[in-house]
Amino acid sequence: MRADVLGLQAFISIAERGSFRAAASHLNLSQTALSHRIRKLEEALGTPLLQRTTRQVSLTAAGTLLLPRARRIFEDLGAAIDEVRVEVREGDAEVSVGCLPTVAAHCMPAVIAAFAKRFPGVGVRVHDNSASEIADKVQSGEAEFGVTIVAANRWDLELKPVVKEPFVLVSHRDMPLAQATSLTWAQLQGEPLVRISAETGNRILIDDALGSRRETLTWRYEVQRVVTAVSLVRSGIGYAIVPQLALDVVDAGGLVAIPLRAPAISRTLGIVTRKTVPLRPAARELLSLLSAALKRSVARPHS
Repeated sequence: MRADVLGLQAFISIAERGSFRAAASHLNLSQTALSHRIRKLEEALGTPLLQRTTRQVSLTAAGTLLLPRARRIFEDLGAAIDEVRVEVREGDAEVSVGCLPTVAAHCMPAVIAAFAKRFPGVGVRVHDNSASEIADKVQSGEAEFGVTIVAANRWDLELKPVVKEPFVLVSHRDMPLAQATSLTWAQLQGEPLVRISAETGNRILIDDALGSRRETLTWRYEVQRVVTAVSLVRSGIGYAIVPQLALDVVDAGGLVAIPLRAPAISRTLGIVTRKTVPLRPAARELLSLLSAALKRSVARPHS
């Protein structure tokens, strides 16, 4: 039989996510199209690969046997394609990197300036996107590496932690809580808070850490971006919980950052790369400069 690449891709996605719906969403397919791909693959193999129930999908014995081999096929295919890409791009005068917006705005100006001195003929393209978008760009090869939140990883990507960045309460200097040296979450009850969208990695981390107690807080405003949240705080209408580096992205005049405890919440920032593709020398240098800048930024005190 001819290699059914699309069928194998569908099978791997279903096996890893445990449902047709999640796999179809990941592959941007309808469930009907996904089912058709699986049916063709099973017919070609002459055996079912998946056991379907109303609640979940599990692997048959044949599916269990096929899964690690199918993954290796895709790893080998991806490595071959990426090696060709690297060869073609060796002469390219650009490094492309994915980066969280707060990290990009805080670290990238100085990092790119240092990089330009060592590689004066090489340009830098920064994709300042969300964590999921960064993973997509690295996975597709559009970005050589990414700086992102360390969370659940994709099987063909490698994620290495670099630094932990705490979340802090941002307050205007004239607001009641501004004089505190630290605060517990219980002390925020009844205070007007600015919330970040539920679609962001930052919001997910905070919600998971607080559990049910998050509903006892007064989330009076909601925005999509950290920079917008900080701008609302500057107007004096409320407080916001943001990553520490966010204050360096904007003019922090008139604002203070207060450590939070019980619980203290942080996000781990790391570097995501493709497992089977080595970075070019220029990309390795940019990664090294960026990692060092991250460590310095989080280590130094913030007012």
